[in-house]
Amino acid sequence: MHTPKLSISMVATLMLALFPLPLPTADAITAGSTNCSASCGPNYELSYPFGIGNECSLPLPGFNLTCVQNADNTTTLLLGNPAMVIDGTANNGFSSPYSAIGDPSEFNSPYSAIGDRARFSSPYPAIGASISYFFSMTPGVRDYIVHWEAPGRPFAISGSSSMSLFVVGCGVKASLLTGDDSNHEVGSCSVICAGDQFMDLLSDNEPCVGIGCCSIDITVNLRAFTLNVSRISGAERVLEQVNAFITDQYGFREWDLGADLTGKYKAMLSWAIPFQPDCEHAMEDRAGYACYNNSKCHDSPIGGYVCNCTGGFSGDPYVVNGCVVQVLDSMQPMANCPTSCGNVSVPFPFGIEVGCFSKVQLYLTCNPGLSLPFLQMSDGSVVTGISIDDGTINVLKPSNSSNAMADTETPLYAFSEEWGVVKWAVDSMTCKDAMSSEGYRCFSHSDCVDVTEDKTLKQVGYRCKCSHGFEGNPYLKDGCTDIDECLQPDKYICKGICQNTFGSYTCNGCPHGTDFNDMSRKCKPSTIILGSTDAGVTVGLSSGGSILFLAAVVLVLTRRWKRNVQKRLRKRYFRKNKGILLEQLISSDQSASDGTKIFSLEELEKATNNFDHARVLGHGGHGTVFKGILTDQRVVAIKRSKLEESTEIEQFINEVSILSRINHRNVVKLHGCCLEAEVPLLVYEFVPNGTLYDLLHREKNGILLPLSWEERLRIAIEISGALTYLHSEASVSILHRDVKCMNILLNDSYTAKVSDFGASRSIPIDQTHLLTAVQGTFGYLDPEYYYTGQLNEKSDVYSFGVILLELLTRNKPIFVDENGEKQNLSNYFLWATSERPLKKVVDKQTLEEASEEAIVGTAQLAEECLSLTRGERPTMKEVEMRLQMLRTCQGVAPRARMDEVPRPRCESAKTNGIARSVPVAAGHNVSRHYSLEQEFVLSSRVPR
Repeated sequence: MHTPKLSISMVATLMLALFPLPLPTADAITAGSTNCSASCGPNYELSYPFGIGNECSLPLPGFNLTCVQNADNTTTLLLGNPAMVIDGTANNGFSSPYSAIGDPSEFNSPYSAIGDRARFSSPYPAIGASISYFFSMTPGVRDYIVHWEAPGRPFAISGSSSMSLFVVGCGVKASLLTGDDSNHEVGSCSVICAGDQFMDLLSDNEPCVGIGCCSIDITVNLRAFTLNVSRISGAERVLEQVNAFITDQYGFREWDLGADLTGKYKAMLSWAIPFQPDCEHAMEDRAGYACYNNSKCHDSPIGGYVCNCTGGFSGDPYVVNGCVVQVLDSMQPMANCPTSCGNVSVPFPFGIEVGCFSKVQLYLTCNPGLSLPFLQMSDGSVVTGISIDDGTINVLKPSNSSNAMADTETPLYAFSEEWGVVKWAVDSMTCKDAMSSEGYRCFSHSDCVDVTEDKTLKQVGYRCKCSHGFEGNPYLKDGCTDIDECLQPDKYICKGICQNTFGSYTCNGCPHGTDFNDMSRKCKPSTIILGSTDAGVTVGLSSGGSILFLAAVVLVLTRRWKRNVQKRLRKRYFRKNKGILLEQLISSDQSASDGTKIFSLEELEKATNNFDHARVLGHGGHGTVFKGILTDQRVVAIKRSKLEESTEIEQFINEVSILSRINHRNVVKLHGCCLEAEVPLLVYEFVPNGTLYDLLHREKNGILLPLSWEERLRIAIEISGALTYLHSEASVSILHRDVKCMNILLNDSYTAKVSDFGASRSIPIDQTHLLTAVQGTFGYLDPEYYYTGQLNEKSDVYSFGVILLELLTRNKPIFVDENGEKQNLSNYFLWATSERPLKKVVDKQTLEEASEEAIVGTAQLAEECLSLTRGERPTMKEVEMRLQMLRTCQGVAPRARMDEVPRPRCESAKTNGIARSVPVAAGHNVSRHYSLEQEFVLSSRVPR
């Protein structure tokens, strides 16, 4: 047996984030030193837990690096003992060893579009290493054995990293063993060869199927391994040189039979903090916990754990205050942003500094250049001009890329038919979706324009453009200013006296005795000469007087005609919108007529400043809501409906008639309506503190606003009380049909108010359900209603169950999970509670404040509301009573640890004679799997 000379080189890139990270401080490192070196020569930048010297690194083998000054003034960085060389020139294709950018649960790194150095393929840290062997097959020697060990306990080849051992040669068999005491075989493969012509063809086409090349998938974590390469007895052909190397099974490319491939392919060597087996144990040991402020802990696939800065922060999570706030996308630029690079203007939404660009894809780099700075995109294209009005940028293609834009990963750019011109968008939504979203980026006096590729007509997104009569930057607040057309006579033709107006202009004829001169474009004295001066004056005065008189008569008649036309039009709309029917319905019900009024259009135009865009409170699926002030100084919300069909108008009238009878403290009060416009208008009480969705999910400086468990339970009880009233206590049972957090408003005292009855339907007493067209919001929509079209009160119960989950978890109904995949909250909750303890699923603040009974009872109630079978769902009356009982239990029950079995203090609650368990023992999984629900989640991803 012969052991060959090993050819092993360790090549790694310790990539830092987009911005330099702070050095460890004395507080962060037990034996810390402020004199720690931040680099090793020009090719290496270092950050904790790696460092040069024991006082600057984590005290474990592998983290203490050695920086060697070579004779040729270059530097070499060594890892482990025996020392392995880290090559500073290998700078592409490896994941960051620090994972300092972003949260690994957010698979789309916010920096992924800003240069290649900031991209990483895995959330777990790893070092790129060349682990390769070149065997010279000596005649008479059958077996060749090599052994490899990681440089320390924190390092291993991860079994989940898609690594494989590849063997290139002829007539040999390779066996890979774990290298530990068990000496377990990971796998084996054999490789043979055919004729030279056939082998050349295989090498060109890059196969690895046992002819010239074979592979062994690494499915276990390897901190050491033993490789045995043996000749195959009786093989027709044995090559004198055999290569063996480890690399990514998806990154393996062409190979050359007989060539030395040492160092060509690289493996990923994962590392972790090994003091504790996982995050749960690590966080219990606070003295030795390695994750600091604004960071999160994640279990490592090789054992131990790693730290990452949370979303909105970047830096080194292993250092005190190492994770700092990073503002990426900005609705408005910060103060003092650079507005040019060289001789190219850089207007917002583009920017060359953090906080100065609207979307991360619009980040540009200003390179110093040899003589003049120049602007570049992330793909290297040089930008020579940016047009806000046209939505284009002019680019020069880099010399090393013939089609740079085709390979870019920035979806906000698109090809145009003109060479060197690239179209861009400010966001990836369509105008229709963007205008109803809170992140709409077109500000005052601007319009939305959809952006598509010229050839494929593929939707790219939308951009903004100042409205006609305005100019400037529509992405800035007050960025579009009025154009004074009168100062641009060549562009705006006006044969007379021009008068500028806001957004437009008017033309008046030249004064008496003057004519418009085309050359000077001004009114000049008339050149007509009559027989005498007196005759001219007389004719001029009489002509002028006649013209003025006729003009005044025409003006009066025109105004009167317009008023009459407007009155007739309003009367026609009033009749079309069933105004007479509504007047009769309101007058016949004294309780409705006392608080409900039919407003005139003139009143509401005055209240909203003629429906000024500045008064818009929001957009919804059923209309636009304006803020208004009535003549009696009441502040109201006025919703302008989108209904136009006659059948819908009749339902609208019926809806107003029903809502006028509702009087509940947790339902938004209807003051009245207006039917004189083309589309109906509803007047509601004004609720100033936004929606429950804002309170639960909006962040301030990257942090969710605190919301106590007591407040969440109170809000849930108020919502359930309002729905109970609508279902069973109002004069006619009313099904809301669109129960969601966005339709729960909060007043000055944060009392919940159910709103937006645009999709609601009344149901007669003698009917159990209605057959309607499916309408609602995905994430809240009852699956049975979705598939059958049968609507009943249990559909609202399902939607309320989703709200309960939002209150418990503070997750959105459709959210991105820890794996970066979009999930339906109800489906995810049912799955998560069956796979892990309930304490791992609910919100952290809820765990700190709520009792065990309240949390488990609320979770069980939510699951019952989300049952796919309507008969298994409770009524809203039962839901309200059980929430009231949970609130009572919450007030008297002592705090219980989530890892102990509590003693229930509220055993059961009887609702209408039906006993239902409220709190259950800890550890009970209140969740089930439904294939129908999974099918519904898939269908919910299809846009409507």
